[in-house]
Parts: sequence; structure tokens; C-alpha cells
Amino acid sequence: MRATIVFTLLILWNFVLVHGATSNTKRHYIVYMGHHSYKNSEAVKSANHDTLASVTGSHNAAQNAALHHYTRSFRGFSAMLTPDQANKLSESDSVISLFESKTSKIHTTHSWKFLNMKSVLGSKQPLELKSDVIIGMLDSGVWPESKSFDDYGLDAVPKRFKGECVTGEHFSMHNCNRKIIGARYYSKGYEQEYGSLESFNLTFYRSARDADGHGSHTASTVAGSVVPYSSLLGLANGTARGGAPGARLAIYKVCWFGFCSDADVLSAMDDAISDGVDIMSISLGPDPPQPSYFSDAISIGSFHAFQKGIVVSASAGNSGFPGTVTNAAPWILSVAASTIDREFDSLIYLNNSKPIKGHGVNLGNTNNYYELVAGSNAAAPGVPAINASFCKENTLDPTLIKGKIIVCMLETVFEDRREKAVFIKKGGGVGIILIDPLAEDLLVQFVIQGVVISPEAAPELLAYIASYKKPMARITHSVTVLSTKPAPEMATFSSKGPNSRTPDIIKPDITAPGVNILAAWSPVSTESTAGRELDYNILSGTSMACPHASAAAAIIKSYHPSWSAAAIKSAIMTTAFVIDNDLNYIRLNLNNTRASPFDYGSGHLNPGRAINPGLVYDYDSNDILDLLCSKGANPAQLKNLTGKVEHCKSSPTPSYNLNYPSIAVSNMRGNLSVYRTVTYYGEGRNLYIPKIDNPSGVKVSVTPTQLRFYAYGEKLTYRLDFVPYEVSNGSYVFGAFAWIDGVNPVTSPIALNVISV
Repeated sequence: MRATIVFTLLILWNFVLVHGATSNTKRHYIVYMGHHSYKNSEAVKSANHDTLASVTGSHNAAQNAALHHYTRSFRGFSAMLTPDQANKLSESDSVISLFESKTSKIHTTHSWKFLNMKSVLGSKQPLELKSDVIIGMLDSGVWPESKSFDDYGLDAVPKRFKGECVTGEHFSMHNCNRKIIGARYYSKGYEQEYGSLESFNLTFYRSARDADGHGSHTASTVAGSVVPYSSLLGLANGTARGGAPGARLAIYKVCWFGFCSDADVLSAMDDAISDGVDIMSISLGPDPPQPSYFSDAISIGSFHAFQKGIVVSASAGNSGFPGTVTNAAPWILSVAASTIDREFDSLIYLNNSKPIKGHGVNLGNTNNYYELVAGSNAAAPGVPAINASFCKENTLDPTLIKGKIIVCMLETVFEDRREKAVFIKKGGGVGIILIDPLAEDLLVQFVIQGVVISPEAAPELLAYIASYKKPMARITHSVTVLSTKPAPEMATFSSKGPNSRTPDIIKPDITAPGVNILAAWSPVSTESTAGRELDYNILSGTSMACPHASAAAAIIKSYHPSWSAAAIKSAIMTTAFVIDNDLNYIRLNLNNTRASPFDYGSGHLNPGRAINPGLVYDYDSNDILDLLCSKGANPAQLKNLTGKVEHCKSSPTPSYNLNYPSIAVSNMRGNLSVYRTVTYYGEGRNLYIPKIDNPSGVKVSVTPTQLRFYAYGEKLTYRLDFVPYEVSNGSYVFGAFAWIDGVNPVTSPIALNVISV
């Protein structure tokens, strides 16, 4: 009985502690207030302080609580508030939405050649190089001294740009030029949520200067100048260049040590819209699942950008599993990652057989054989063999690994691969062979000789170790291998659909090169480069794919400056391809099975075709609101996005009838018709006829059976009729539909979940 009383008292005491602390502990909230009519930013800030003072008790307390003020493209602020204050503030008539600030993560010499960019530039290269398209990069900053950001040959900064070159630590006005035309940095949100930047004891700059490398890499991929003889210590040697080398860069540094506060991101998007960027490239995003569009900073900020005609290109995420795609709002171009036709091989020579292919960066003396031991056979005293097989800190016996190459496993695909080699080196080991399901997708730079090999290659290696009393191995010098096949393949890590928020919109939208991409780097960022100070580095991720799509959007914008964001997005999607360089359908790198639109969206980026797509699927913010209404959004939620009162129609258009370039029906019960409208952007008269790839178990027909256009800008509507004759048992079936003018197809993928016939 006494024990029960004590336990009950402990529960009650814990409840009091937790709930008492919760009601008084301040958290970082974003307060979104929509459009405003104030005459300047100072007036908005004053009004924000008035609103905030209603819950803090005074203007002085309000000023101390406020961190960011969103004053330019929309009104709002972020502030440190208790939950009680936040609840009270959310009831204010001027507040549209209030949500806690969360954290997002930051998700070339050959890739542009692989994309056949020569056909885009060719004789028109001078026109493209003089482009005044402005690309806003939301990332970890920029290393301005990189040759990729040289402004040679560029004209004066476009007068329409309203941004600033904000100075700071090791970043002066001289670091901006005609390439880097603007630079800002944002840290208030990050520091309020994680503590001062100094407390991390890591290299950083309180400025737009990049100490991480990620921001320089993405910026140079999208718009880097032409730099011959670029490489990673001789690997991937060639001419580095961005996809749109004539475009201008506006840098918005929102990420610190790999993480990005929502409040900082939203502040940067507010500035970028007002500054006058044409494209936003965002290689960062939330963890899955996709947050509600109405309480997600990137979704809200990008909706305002979409309304202004700004294309927002964002990485789809690196979570790898079905349903994990993020940045999935219909007004965002969501970009998946795939391979190019290039590998970096290091062979493992055993003394009994042909070599085993691995991948790595090995550039020193690679002529010596060393004894080979499995981590599980070198466990430290008291450590289980399975733990030692992962080669983590203090799990290996130094006396058993000294002077040897160690074979290691991964416990999870998300763990740090590089640190395993650090622990082996500390124990006296000279090499590492890591068995990794992402072996072909991630080029790891180890502090000792090292390669990653696929699980398929592991049995041969482990059998060899088990068969010899003293197995020996040699890791060869790394080499660049070009024209590999098949390519592209979908990267294993790339996040996949279906779209968890609006399943009648296929996500991702497109795939682009995102595996082992060479681009500019920050030389002070050496953690991932085995301590080497590099000017160019090789990275993988949807972060690397996103700027490829951003560059394509910039090129289209330079040719068609009046096109809407949706039209540019349509051009990119409908001209994509789904066939690899072996003339087979694009496959998954992990298991060599055929990929689907939930892997690659509409297909692989094809910039040369996207400039002249022929037909375009256009839509505006009103169409987006109609889609959200069809999914049950209420006026308050719609106001979250638009900043003004919105009402749904009594019978909103079904979400599958948004005039999107792809076609999905997530809940098909019997026969169904889908409508689309295309705009003709070609020369002279033209006739288009349909081509249909029927999804399994569904018959598709089109009305009318041809589209005849007479003038540029003409619009025609067609209907697709779906007649299912088999249920799909809870899975999607895929097909495609295209309009063809005799030369170029305008293609839309189809994804259907047939519930009943």
C-alpha cells in the first residue's frame, strides 16, 4: 500500500513538474498575419510590437520577445512565447496562424554534359550567358573566392534587383560582384532554438560566408561560372560549370551546422520575394511526413512566391522509403535524385580471385597488401561480435586491427560512415571496407584507405576471409569511369511518393542528377573531406539534384520571361524522359527493378527539350485553393496561405482535376473522367494526336482524339476517361499519356489507385 501511495505521489509530482514547466517555458513560435498595407517595414514592426504587447504585458517585453519581423512580402513575426501566451495570441483577430518553429535539414564537371546541355546552349550560348535571371539560394551561404563565382563577362547588376550585400564576419561589400549580386544571413531563429553559434565550438562565420560547403556546392551547380581543369584531387577532372552560368545569384544563408530554423527560412523567403528573384532554389526541408501546408514555413513562403511568378525548386528529401517525399506542395517543383554515367572505382584485390569492385577516394600509395579482418572477429574484450561488426567507437581491439584492413557493416543506413574509419585509425588500422547498401550512391572520403562495396559483393569477400588463415587484400588507386550503363538510375536514398498530403498530385515532380556531383566547396569545411582543404568536392543527395532543376527553370525563364511559374514547371515535367542510356526504362539502383512515377515523377530532367515544350499546363493560386478546398480545407486554413479571407465554392473542383502536368487519382471507384487544358506555345499551326500507355487493369480513352492549334497562346481542353476492369488491391498502377505533334511528345505520367470497378 505504501509503495502504491509513493508511486502515485511520484506520478502527480512529475505531472506538476512537467505541466508547470510547460506553461512557463518559452518556445519559438511563428506568427503569420498575411498581406499588409503598411507603408514601410518600420510601420509593420511597430504594429507587430503592439500585437505582441497584448500578451507580453508591455512594449519593452514585446521587443525583447520578438526575433524576426516579416515585413516585405507578407506580415508576421517570430517570438519567444510561453504556450499560454501563444494560445492567447492565436485568438487575436489580426493573427491568421501561429505555429511552433521547427527545423529543416540540408538535404559540375559532367552532369551537365550528361544532360546534353550542349544542345541547349550551342550557338545560342552568348544569349544564355547574358541572362539577367536572378536565382535566390537558400542554403548555408557561399565561398565567394571560388572561381565558380567569378563575374567575368557579366553585365551590370539588373536594376530591378532590390536586395542587399549584407556585410559580416569575413564578408565585405567586395565579396559581392556581378555574379553574387546579393547576400544576407539569418541566425536569430537557429540560436534561439539551439543556443549561440559559439557554443558549438565549430567553424562558422556570422555572415553569408559558407563554412559548411553545401551552399557553395548548390550555388555553383545552378549558376557557377565556367572553370576548366576542375576536379577532386584528380577525380572527375573536367570543366566545372553551372547549368545557367550567366544567371545571377542572391545568397540567403539560413542553415548552420546542417540545420535550418523555419523562422529563419521564412524570413529569407520574405526577403527573396521582395528582392526580386526569379527562381528560388531550396536544397533543404523537413523530416517526413510532409507537414500540413498550412503550418509549414516552406509551403507558406513558396505559395507567396508562386503568386508572384517565382519558381520554387526544392529537394524531395533523402529518406528513401515510400511516402516520405517532402516539399510536396503542388506549387513547388519537387526534385528527386538519380545517377549519371560516371563512377569512381577502387578495386579490392584478394590473393585468390578476381578483384571486387568498390567505390572510394584513394589517392596515395595503394600498392601494398595488408591483412584483412572482419570487425566481428576483432571485438574488444567484453564487446559482442555483432557490435564490433559496426566498427563503432571502443568496439574494436587495437591489438587485433593494427596494420590491417577492417571489414565493417552498417547498423542503420543513416549512421556516420566516415567516423568508423576514424575509430579504426585510432586503433592502428590502415584501411576500411564498408559493406553499404548505398555503395553506388555515396562517395565517402575516409581518413585511411577505404572503399564501400554493395551487399551483393559482400558474400565473396566474407567467404574469402573465412577460408584463409591470413587473408590479404589491396585497395587500388581510385579512377574515374565514364559512360557507365545503365544511367540514369534512381538513387536509393531519394525520397518517394505517394504524396502524403495531396495524394492526387504525384510527387516528386522530376528527377535530376544527384549522385556524386562535383561542384564548388568551402576549403574550411574538412570534416567530410578526410581533413583535406578542397576547392571542389563531390556530394550526393536530392540537395544536388535540386539546383539542376533550378538551373533548367532559369534557362526557360531567360527564353520565356513572361511565363508563369506553373508554365515553367510544366515545361520541365512534360519534356522529361524515362529511358536510360541502355534504352530501357529507368530502374531503381537498389534492386534493379523498374522505377515508377513515385520515384522519378514525370521522369528525368531534359533541359534542351524544356525550352520549347510545345504545350503547357498552366494554373494559378485560385486553382490551388480549389484543390485544397476539395481536400477539406476550411476558410481559416486557406487564410493561412493567402493572408486573406477565402471561401470554398459549394462544389469545388476535384483535386485530380487541378490542371497539373501529371495525373493521379488516389481513390478511384469505378469509371472516372479527368479534365486538362493545354496552352499552345509553338510556331504556326500544329496538330497533336494522342498516345496512351494504359495502366494495368484500366482502359484509357481521350476526347477529342486530336488537338488542332492555329495561334500562339491558344487553349484547348480535353478529357481522359478511365474505365477500370480490375482493382489494384491497395497499390497504384501506372501509365502515361502524351500529345505528339509528329516530333516531340508532351507527356504526363498516370498513377491510379483502383478501389472498385
